[in-house]
Amino acid sequence: MKRKIIALIILVLLAIQFFRIDKTNPPSVLSQDFIYLTDPSAEVATLLKTACYDCHSNQTRYPWYTNVAPVSWLIKGHINEAREYMNFSEWGTYPPEKRKQRLIKCLEEVGEGEMPLFSYTLINGEAKLNPAQQTVLTAWFKQLGAVEGYGEDDD
Repeated sequence: MKRKIIALIILVLLAIQFFRIDKTNPPSVLSQDFIYLTDPSAEVATLLKTACYDCHSNQTRYPWYTNVAPVSWLIKGHINEAREYMNFSEWGTYPPEKRKQRLIKCLEEVGEGEMPLFSYTLINGEAKLNPAQQTVLTAWFKQLGAVEGYGEDDD
């Protein structure tokens, strides 16, 4: 009985490999991209590309393990959700209030170490932000002006 269960599990794992995710990135328009529009320093641009753009842009790089179901399905779900919430490739299409809200969220998530996700940095160690890098990014988000007054004491 145990052999039949193991054989069934293996058969199911093999069968699901035929259900592939779509790895086609939507087209990107450079003139709408966050980095293009905000012109950050090279350091900030590199941090954004390394820690944020794989999930929050139309420039996702799909590593080898996105060829293995069901892991690929989970990753694609995270990417779709991330792009839906905030897509740096479509930054220029956002109205000012939405930009401000997303910048505040970036400031909070990066400042608190919530982004990039721990599960992402486990496999993509280069995306993990150290405290100095967090400070650089949060300072950049504040400098953009849309988060004026964020984090200041209200005396």
